[in-house]
Amino acid sequence: MKTKILITGGAGYIGSHTAVALSDAGFDPIVIDNYSNSDKSALQGIKNILNADIIHYEGDCNDAALMDKIFTENDIAGVIHFAAYKAVGESTAQPLKYYQNNVGSLMVLLDVMQRHQVKDLVFSSSCTVYGQPEVNPVEESTPRKAAESPYGNTKKICEDILVDYVKSNATVRVVALRYFNPIGAHATSEIGELPLGVPNNLVPFVTQTGVGLREQLTVYGDDYNTSDGTCVRDYIHVVDLAEAHVKSIQYLEDKPDTFYDLFNLGTGNGNTVLEVVKAFEKVSGKALNYKIGPRRPGDVEQVWANTDKAEKVLGWKSRMTLEDALRDSWNWQLKLSNQQ
Repeated sequence: MKTKILITGGAGYIGSHTAVALSDAGFDPIVIDNYSNSDKSALQGIKNILNADIIHYEGDCNDAALMDKIFTENDIAGVIHFAAYKAVGESTAQPLKYYQNNVGSLMVLLDVMQRHQVKDLVFSSSCTVYGQPEVNPVEESTPRKAAESPYGNTKKICEDILVDYVKSNATVRVVALRYFNPIGAHATSEIGELPLGVPNNLVPFVTQTGVGLREQLTVYGDDYNTSDGTCVRDYIHVVDLAEAHVKSIQYLEDKPDTFYDLFNLGTGNGNTVLEVVKAFEKVSGKALNYKIGPRRPGDVEQVWANTDKAEKVLGWKSRMTLEDALRDSWNWQLKLSNQQ
């Protein structure tokens, strides 16, 4: 019997790639998703890659009865918890929605894990907890700043809940992963980033402009204190990111029954927005129609990761380049556009 790992939000962007990575590593992924920010087509994409169906449930992680049913029906060994709302702007307009979903679902999950004696949890956190850091690259010990949005605050609160829960000597082994900026798609173009409505991230705007779905890309601000005046982020290929979750599940297997650790997941390099645009133009062979707009309130000037800890402790390091990721994103966009 393969070890079963529950992936909450498993039909989402990172979740779907992690389902594939887990299966490739010999695990048996089980997906729950309510499709509030994902699409059921991801399940077909996973099936096409793996040549196999995976167990999946439609529903909400705040539904305690459903969660109990999933744990009762399956001998689950661990959980990777992605399910969360993540639009910064929406979180500012609807904070209660974000606290109820992002914090509430973690509480339900921890409760059901305890009742079913499931110890291992990998939690999806975010580099938003660092805010605008004083020094780059940021390390895991870098102080967290006051959150710029309710979304960012939910990640801080969830981390704090997990730390307090472990301190209570609960039987739980936790790894929290602070992601930087996931981009790219699976090399098969069967799964990728599929934003519903207006994207929240840069690369879908880039590829949608490249393919003609959007007339023009706006670059928000070119007067920052960076090499070309545009904001700097650490863009990591989603397949690399997915593999770090597999490493994290494996890392927990021989740990004490009460355990907590956290890791930055990035490339260790920062790229400006204009560097992303140029790299896209190179891999796609298309000139991108873009303009410089005003700064956006709340945008962090620059942040990128120190990934030494993940490399030393997890034995994980990102392998793919910015160009690799943009090529895969572009191929995914081309496939989507041909289907529309």
